[in-house]
Amino acid sequence: MVPALRYLCSACGRARGGFPGGFSVARATVPGRPWPLCQSSRRASTSSFDIVIIGGGIVGLASARTLILRHPALSIGVLEKEKDLATHQTGHNSGVIHSGIYYKPESLKAKLCVQGAALIYEYCKQKGISYKQCGKLIVAVEQEEIPRLQALYERGLQNGVQGLRLIQQEDIKKKEPYCRGLMAIDCPYTGIVDYRQVALSFAQDFQEAGGSVLTSFEVKDIEMAGESPSRSEDEMKYPIVIRNTKGEEVQCQYVVTCAGLYSDRISELSGCNPNPQIVPFRGDYLLLKPEKCYLVKGNIYPVPDGRFPFLGVHFTPRLDGSIWLGPNAVLAFKREGYKPFDFNARDIVDVITKSGLIKLALQNFSYGVNEMYKACFLSATVKHLQKFIPEITIRDILRGPAGVRAQALDRSGNLVEDFVFDGGVGVIGNRILHVRNAPSPAATSSLAISGMIADEVQQRFKL
Repeated sequence: MVPALRYLCSACGRARGGFPGGFSVARATVPGRPWPLCQSSRRASTSSFDIVIIGGGIVGLASARTLILRHPALSIGVLEKEKDLATHQTGHNSGVIHSGIYYKPESLKAKLCVQGAALIYEYCKQKGISYKQCGKLIVAVEQEEIPRLQALYERGLQNGVQGLRLIQQEDIKKKEPYCRGLMAIDCPYTGIVDYRQVALSFAQDFQEAGGSVLTSFEVKDIEMAGESPSRSEDEMKYPIVIRNTKGEEVQCQYVVTCAGLYSDRISELSGCNPNPQIVPFRGDYLLLKPEKCYLVKGNIYPVPDGRFPFLGVHFTPRLDGSIWLGPNAVLAFKREGYKPFDFNARDIVDVITKSGLIKLALQNFSYGVNEMYKACFLSATVKHLQKFIPEITIRDILRGPAGVRAQALDRSGNLVEDFVFDGGVGVIGNRILHVRNAPSPAATSSLAISGMIADEVQQRFKL
């Protein structure tokens, strides 16, 4: 018999029942957002939920928020393996609110990004979350880049991105006095925000609506409750058992997984398709020294080269006034490997044997070698940065933070560029919705994605 969960009431924080030393309920702390008086704990005092969301990043929390606002009578729980929420991809990104210019017209990426950016801006206004609509220049520094820049401009217009215009050298100087370029796309709708603060605000909305957030709950097994005449009423109503690494359990009717770097493994745990596989790419940032931050006012991006899989190093202002330069894109030897020498044998074996990484590496060999070289030698990165701002020298930069991108890869070595949602087959598969690939700009798109997930949940599970 599994002992009762120990949790905190989502409204008042009072402890009720529990696992001694077990997992706990996280409470989001957002400045200026007081907790209400306890009114009703609803179903938060039980280990059974109508819907469980696995993953406490921005996509999981946005989805939990949207689901409980649409279905307030349902009991909904979020499971997060870390002791705090939004600590991985959500807490290790550049904080850019993307406009939607890069993505293939009519793709989910394009539609959700344009819609999601508008929703994020509106949400931040409503909640008093700081953001800055500082704009972005996508700058052509070589003549050969101009046709690609013009094609990108046309793509942005097709995607409905607001306020786009092509500008020449003199207007580039007006917006970015220290930036050189032949032509640029001025994208005023791009902004910056602290996505972890946004995610914690989603968590607080969710808990205030009666949802439960269980942290330190690393999922180990997902299975159907055993068939037996002695099954309890709860086991019959909540047939899915989710067990963590400590042997603790929750039961539910339906599961939505938003597991980011572990989305393939969580899918496999539930008996669903393990493909596409996740390959972790580390992105290292550099920092511009404080006395040199005057060189950059807004986001400055290179013209993307379709031959290569990533956008390239760019300049990103932060809300605290700092300037991040980067990121590069190199294979991480651990799924949560934020340092160059972080290593996990299972992660490496999986990448080599289960994914199409070898094919990707062969297809992009020169690009990969160049990225590794820039990761090791700052002078190589500085040389690239000087194409845009010649005044920057190696003495002006410091090594900064890093993030790890969960990149889905098919067996042929192709990056899975768009969002992927799937379920499974059989009794358990019909009760699960997996968010398999939510690449950048997933943070920008989080509220739009959550709406689509809520629609899919309602349709699949007949809520």
